[in-house]
Amino acid sequence: MPYEPPPHLAGLTLAQIAEQVAARKLPPVEGWAPTKMGESGMRIAADGTWFHDGSPITREAMVRAFSGLLVRDEEGRHYLLSPFEMLSIEVEDAPFIATDMTVRQEKGGPVLVFRLNTDELVVAGPDNPIFARGDDETPALYLGVRRGLEARLNRSTYQQLAEHALSLDDGWTVSSMGETFRLKP
Repeated sequence: MPYEPPPHLAGLTLAQIAEQVAARKLPPVEGWAPTKMGESGMRIAADGTWFHDGSPITREAMVRAFSGLLVRDEEGRHYLLSPFEMLSIEVEDAPFIATDMTVRQEKGGPVLVFRLNTDELVVAGPDNPIFARGDDETPALYLGVRRGLEARLNRSTYQQLAEHALSLDDGWTVSSMGETFRLKP
């Protein structure tokens, strides 16, 4: 069955976004206890490109499938999990890239929604915080995704979020789902 990309993020209502987030079925890796450890031969470059044995993985469906098996431990190491194996994977920066964002108004206030390079939608809030790293010279914004994983905002998404923050005239802070996030390191 061929993959059909989701519609453009800006054209989705908040109800449609919630529907897509709920429809994403992830493997239950939290309940797995693999006994075999090894190396995956995989690497995720800073630009979000996935590699296996030095060659880029060009099938988007494979990247989406692998991304559902990805976890990060307390020391910041990344692994691909199966019920039987835990394979290390090198991640240069963050395993995901936030490629688009939109702001929706809910009764309780603004809701910031991000699309990742895997077409997954993530709603910023208590479980998915936005945070800044770097410094004034080289700032970087990240979004918590799941299982300790993060997405780095690409240049255009960073700009979208910065423009939203500036439109609020509230300094470099934004809110989503009742949480406030500072956009400066």
